[in-house]
Amino acid sequence: MNANMKQFEQKHILIVGMAKSGIAAASVLKKLQARVTITDLKTSEKLGALVDEAAPFADDFILGSMPEDIDAYDLIVMSPGVPMAIALVQKAKENHVEVIGEIELAYRLCKGSFIGITGTNGKTTTTALTGEIFEAAHRDHFVVGNIGLPAVSKALAATADTLMVTELSSFQLESIHTFKPHIAAVINITPDHLNRHKTMANYIAAKARIFENQSSEDFAVLNADDPLVSALAQQIKAKVVYFSLDRVLEEGVFIEDDAFIISIDGIRTKIADVSDLMIPGRHNRQNALVAMAIAFLSGIAPEAMRETLKTFKGVEHRIAYVSTVNDRVFYNDSKGTNPDSTLCAIAAMTRPTVMIAGGMDKGSSFELLAEALPERIKALVLLGETREKITAAAERAGFDNCYLVENMEAAVEKAYELSAPGDAILLSPACASWDMYPNFEARGLHFKACVKSIEIRWLT
Repeated sequence: MNANMKQFEQKHILIVGMAKSGIAAASVLKKLQARVTITDLKTSEKLGALVDEAAPFADDFILGSMPEDIDAYDLIVMSPGVPMAIALVQKAKENHVEVIGEIELAYRLCKGSFIGITGTNGKTTTTALTGEIFEAAHRDHFVVGNIGLPAVSKALAATADTLMVTELSSFQLESIHTFKPHIAAVINITPDHLNRHKTMANYIAAKARIFENQSSEDFAVLNADDPLVSALAQQIKAKVVYFSLDRVLEEGVFIEDDAFIISIDGIRTKIADVSDLMIPGRHNRQNALVAMAIAFLSGIAPEAMRETLKTFKGVEHRIAYVSTVNDRVFYNDSKGTNPDSTLCAIAAMTRPTVMIAGGMDKGSSFELLAEALPERIKALVLLGETREKITAAAERAGFDNCYLVENMEAAVEKAYELSAPGDAILLSPACASWDMYPNFEARGLHFKACVKSIEIRWLT
């Protein structure tokens, strides 16, 4: 055990939040001989099997409440789903107890270099595509973070040559201290998570933290087409590399004559034709630009990028084909957790579409989404906390073909009933899943199961 790891030996560490990252952090800290307490506001009954999963790594549990004696702990590790604004964090600061997140813990334990990818939309696809390019180039790497695999779970396995390709949410970036990615990218910024961040300024500041510890030896990949993103360059010490869908750049990554081009340090390189990209949509061309920028800055040859663009099929729950039933094509876009993401999904549809939307209210406005409905969507089936809010926005935009249902089974049945042969049926909620599901993955899997039920019934 090296000196950096010995710092946790026999330390009393409190982990706040018993989800994927919390349990992964507990597992690693236990290996490092720390004394681990896990706390969660949910009771053991509500947490169910998670308690059994975490039990081998915890010396103690405090469930259904938060601990009062903060001085008992040497370090507090926050799960990203738990807001940093809670009283426990404030009390810890007053008592000079350090509070970090799982990403910060992973960084402190990891010998490898980090690549950080954030943005409101597209970060999962971009992270997965970047990982596939690294795989094609035979580069030692792990794909971790908000994509579903906690970074800390691979931190001890990384060597000095390992690249940690990391999807980062604003929630994860809120709790960093020393975390420094060698390459950091912000794809775009649009309103999201305002129920937690309260203002756009706070949300942007959380995203911008990805750059705060970088130096002039590092790289920042920025969207030249997004004023909120490009404005971040003023506060960045790293070398900035821009990407653009809309214009040719003297230096950066862009599209020209239907080809992906990289121009850096006076060297201009064609990576691939735009038609080589297997996944459709303008938003995926943007994701590809970011992945190519990261790969190029990591020293990967154009051939590996080109071959990956031709074979990469996208990520599950992001405009993913599910099935064709009675000439209706079903798509699962459960990853569409905000209005801008759903707008991208709508734009990718090439058939008349019945859309299923709604979920937990994150404080988003649905006005722009509603304005796109009359042109693209023939009927809207709504469920969850936001169903009335989305209906009201749709009616203001002159769209009145909305149907409110109680659950996913009813939503899929209603969408099928409203559709005609040749139509698409799209799940793209434009909202978080937490009012009805533990995560967007569970929501997408339930949608797929409901589609399967219709398929079985139709075939029999």
